[in-house]
This record gives sequence, structure tokens and C-alpha cells, in this order.
Amino acid sequence: MRTRSPLASLVSILRLAYSGELAAGYAYRGHWKALRDPEERARVRQIEEEEWHHRRLVGGLLESLGSGPSLAREIRAFLIGRVLGGLCHVSGWFAPMYGAGRLESRNIQEYEDAARHALDSGHPEFLPCLLAMAEVEWEHEHYFRSKVQDHPLARRVGLWVEPPPKETIGAAARAAAAAGIPPAEARSGTAP
Repeated sequence: MRTRSPLASLVSILRLAYSGELAAGYAYRGHWKALRDPEERARVRQIEEEEWHHRRLVGGLLESLGSGPSLAREIRAFLIGRVLGGLCHVSGWFAPMYGAGRLESRNIQEYEDAARHALDSGHPEFLPCLLAMAEVEWEHEHYFRSKVQDHPLARRVGLWVEPPPKETIGAAARAAAAAGIPPAEARSGTAP
């Protein structure tokens, strides 16, 4: 089995994230429009705006690497986002809130993985941007968790694994970057 290079892994994650942000943007647009509580509407609308901002940032990173989005993923993400956004109007309150929190939890790890691949591939300049996006995704997850954790359905279906504290996001990557140690060596224990 052939292992992908850190650069190929970084590009792959960024392409996935770019399209994922498209789906999220459209899903959140439908989500906030379906909400009745003004505070919830405002917060989910803000989250939508942050997802579009992340998409622009990830697009810039891809462009700087001489890459771009996957057309097939873009089409799929567009359709998924639009469908999910529409379903928010008929699925009730819990399902969109729960699904959003679960998704945001995965996004934290996705941006942390991208940061490690950025360092491994010689792009430490990407680290602040990628880890800042991971921190924003952490805030999104925290918001949705706070909304659903006491709901009776959450007790029935169970919550997703809670991410570590926000302060720990990217700690290993930041430490490796500060010490000038490639993260792959720091993780394997071969660093001097």
C-alpha cells in the first residue's frame, strides 16, 4: 500500500474542507431560516457567515498550493447543503441542532489534521489560519452541544464524543513548529 505524501494529504483535506464548507453554508442558511427563537436565528446565521469565511480561506490555501476544488465534490456538497437546509424546515428543532454539532466536532479534527500535514509538507505559514479555523469550529460544536445536551432525545441517542478543551487545539503542532521539529518526527519519537 502506497502512503500519500504530506502535501498530497494536505491538499486532499483542504479540498474536502472547501466543499464541506459549501455544504455547511447552505445547510446553515436553511437552518437559521427555520428557527423561531431570535437568538438562535442570529447565532446560526453568524455560524453560516463563518463557514463562508472558512471557505474563502481554504480556497486561498488551495490556490497557494496550485490546486483547486474537486468539481464532483462541489456538486455533491451543493446538493447536500441545499437538501439539508430544506429539511430543516420540516425536521423539527432537534435533528438540525444535533447534526450540526456532530459535524462541527469532526471539523475540528479535520483542521488539526490539515495543520499537521501543512507542517510536515513544509508549509508552517498555514498553521495560524488552520488552527484558528479549528478553534472556530470548536466554538460551533460547543454552541450546538449546549443546545441539545439536555434535550430528551439527546439522552436517547447519546451525544458525540466531546472534543478536548479549546486551549489544546493544535498544541502539538504549535510546539513542533516552535521547536523546528517536523510533526511526523515529534509523533514518532525520532526527534533529537
